Amino acid sequence: MNAQSFAAAGTSSAPASLTATDPAGAAATGLPHSARLYLCTDARRDRGDFGEFVDAAFAGGVDIIQLRDKTIEAAEELELLAVLKEAAERHGRLWAVNDRADVAVLSGAPVFHVGQKDLPLAAARSLVQDAGVIGLSTHTTGQIDGAITASAAAAGGLDYFCVGPVWATPTKPGRAAVGLDLVKYAADAANQAASVSGGATMPWFAIGGVDLGNVEQVVEAGASRVVVVRAITEAADPGAAASALLAALDAASA
Repeated sequence: MNAQSFAAAGTSSAPASLTATDPAGAAATGLPHSARLYLCTDARRDRGDFGEFVDAAFAGGVDIIQLRDKTIEAAEELELLAVLKEAAERHGRLWAVNDRADVAVLSGAPVFHVGQKDLPLAAARSLVQDAGVIGLSTHTTGQIDGAITASAAAAGGLDYFCVGPVWATPTKPGRAAVGLDLVKYAADAANQAASVSGGATMPWFAIGGVDLGNVEQVVEAGASRVVVVRAITEAADPGAAASALLAALDAASA
């Protein structure tokens, strides 16, 4: 699945057939270029409501949910991913695995995300084959340039990238904020690459401290897609929080 197919896949109007076992079907539907809201969540052990939470987030309009919890073992992660998969299929959305290619393959995840120090892109693609979308975290201009280059490389096969953390966040302790200037750089670089190639702009997301109070700034800097954590995971009503973020994205982009 290429970057354009991925961008089409994460839409709120996606059909129920959009599943991990049929990722190519997402592209075939001709859905709009509208995967905008990506949520990362832990296992929610403290609340014990993982299933209810992800269901509510999808219902509120989240396009993709990634389970990212370094404290759980592989067996527990697979169990939770089965719950996440069921919710995603019910709402016609996407779900993602972070870092662990073995878990991504075993679970049949349609999206696999890696960091700069995780599995190399070529190795990740060799494991997930064409059955999954691959995303990459970036924190510098050089890493953004590398991600855009990798999107056109057969060996890398990168489908999207994330830029951040825009603001400091406790979910990434010790990681310095990159600020809005890097978001602006990503927007310019992605648009320029699309202009040169004549193809669609590579999907990318701004991440790190993004919430309802600052999402307008992120959009003004050039981002049309965001990854959030606390803006939804800490909300009393995750569905309403997701809906509000989408509305803010629409308003800022108008």
